[in-house]
Amino acid sequence: MLAALTLVATLLTPLQAAPAQADGPAVPGAELAVSARLDDLTTAGSARTGHTDPADWAGLHSAATVNPTGVPGVQIDGYFPDTSTTNATHGWNHDAQFVIRFPDRWNGGLVITGTPGNREQYANDFTISDWVLSKGYAFAATDKGNTGVGFHTDGRLPGDAIAEWNERVTQLTVAAKAAAARHYGKRPERTFVAGISNGGYLVRWQLENRGWLYDGGVDWEGTLWRLKGDNLLNYLPQALKAYPDEAGVRAAGFAEGSEFLWPFHRQYYWELTQQLYQKELDPEYTGAPADYDYDARKPYAAMARIALTGRITKPLITIHGTLDTLLPISRDSDVYARMVGPHRPFRYHRIEGGNHLDSLVDVYPGRLKPMLPAFRDAFAELEEWVS
Repeated sequence: MLAALTLVATLLTPLQAAPAQADGPAVPGAELAVSARLDDLTTAGSARTGHTDPADWAGLHSAATVNPTGVPGVQIDGYFPDTSTTNATHGWNHDAQFVIRFPDRWNGGLVITGTPGNREQYANDFTISDWVLSKGYAFAATDKGNTGVGFHTDGRLPGDAIAEWNERVTQLTVAAKAAAARHYGKRPERTFVAGISNGGYLVRWQLENRGWLYDGGVDWEGTLWRLKGDNLLNYLPQALKAYPDEAGVRAAGFAEGSEFLWPFHRQYYWELTQQLYQKELDPEYTGAPADYDYDARKPYAAMARIALTGRITKPLITIHGTLDTLLPISRDSDVYARMVGPHRPFRYHRIEGGNHLDSLVDVYPGRLKPMLPAFRDAFAELEEWVS
């Protein structure tokens, strides 16, 4: 989920109470780590005790979603050293915040996530954490080192903020593995990485560049960043300039049949997303979002720091909805599948009727298919594949 989701989340009141302290494992490299024993690590319990923030995961699931509950264990909240302060959760005003959860009944596995959009560390709690905890996995998530609509102000050079996302996922993975070993007395037997949208991009990047840390991953409609060719700085200006001309918007890559979704995305997503990521990767541009020309501007130095190559080294499953109206499938995951090619450990599932936001399933009943069940199926497929 990209920047507009943060705008929705920041309109809601975040929790400010810090978690209660309790005995628990240290997190190597953390500047602060606060542990608490909880009767229920899932959102059904943690929302009551202040150990999650529902604003972080607002809008990411359908109201009809049924999640497991009743998973006792230990939660650790904290942060790694960082100089930026966009994340005000718990009143800490400190970025590089993380959450780690250790269920009492552990299956020996660990799931690492980075957040969608520019949300904070609890954004995957309802969509990913609840379900994997019920299966016995330990869970860890990072805020990626910068949050909110001002994320692009973090760092000195263009691309610094997004490059930090990848570093923070790697940092969390190493630390969470060590913390699990201290907590359970042995290191995880398998480690998976999973994420939605920007979080899906992080899955791709980790399996391309840090594959030795993982046994596999699930990429849920990951953002495609690449040096030349399709990326959102190409197709969003094209859609903005063409709208409301249907032929023009479809030429930008948006699927036939998704027209009913265009007004909402035009109003809340396309322009804001284009502006924020252009400011991150090409801050010297001052023109209108619809006039931005990536191929003429060539912000290659910044893009090269975050670009994907398709050269994954561990099993990866990508899922993407055919009616995605923020990251259109023809300009994103279809392209990434071709980049990966037929000779790497990759499986790709195009979900008919799936959109970028599962909450829109409630707005348009019968016209969209939720992606969360497809994610759970893909995760189970990954488990079997890796085993």
